[in-house]
Amino acid sequence: MSMLEVRSLHGGYGGADVLNGVDLDVGDGEIVAVVGPNGAGKSTLMKAVFGLVNIRSGSIRFASEEIAALRANEIVRRGLAFVPQERNVFPTLSVEENLEMGAFLLDSGVSERLHRIYEMFPPLKERRRQSAAQLSGGQRQMVAIGRALMLEPRLLLLDEPTAGLSPQFTELIFSKIREINAQGVSVLIVEQNARKALAVSDRGYVLALGRNRFEGPGAALVNNREVAELFLGA
Repeated sequence: MSMLEVRSLHGGYGGADVLNGVDLDVGDGEIVAVVGPNGAGKSTLMKAVFGLVNIRSGSIRFASEEIAALRANEIVRRGLAFVPQERNVFPTLSVEENLEMGAFLLDSGVSERLHRIYEMFPPLKERRRQSAAQLSGGQRQMVAIGRALMLEPRLLLLDEPTAGLSPQFTELIFSKIREINAQGVSVLIVEQNARKALAVSDRGYVLALGRNRFEGPGAALVNNREVAELFLGA
């Protein structure tokens, strides 16, 4: 049974649908990538799962519970965490204050979880008193991911986590995604760096015009000639 099941999802913004019948599954312990051209509905799908998009029809089930009608704060309590592409840190707060914001539901154990985040992202410990506005793009992404992990989610949603990052930070973020997954967290990633995302993923989905176009094992999609020609720039 899948941890996350999306079926025949239609939805979007206002009265216009961006998603036109999308299906998606994320199994327990999987990394799943969603790729496709700009305007395909990738980020909209991610926001829909997290309760940030109007859903006209379809189903979103997490751990067998229907969550399509829930608000984002209710979804967080069930074990999902979302790192958006933009505005994913509080720039006027320090690194440590940003991380503590991710533990807003906790009554205790915050220091222990901070310690684990600093072990995963050592540069953040060195800069814990600095404001997030003073960080590089890659360091801010570490903060955003670290904050999402403070509640120890079962499923982590990452929307374009390497957008605008240097090759060095891109490699680092992908290595951390594998590390997070190895600790038992399932990951759903939307990514323009399609080859890299599919290469680290158990399975992948290619969306076009808000619909499923291809799906399968990540490595198989990378090696699919039609996928490569149409969506991977080959």
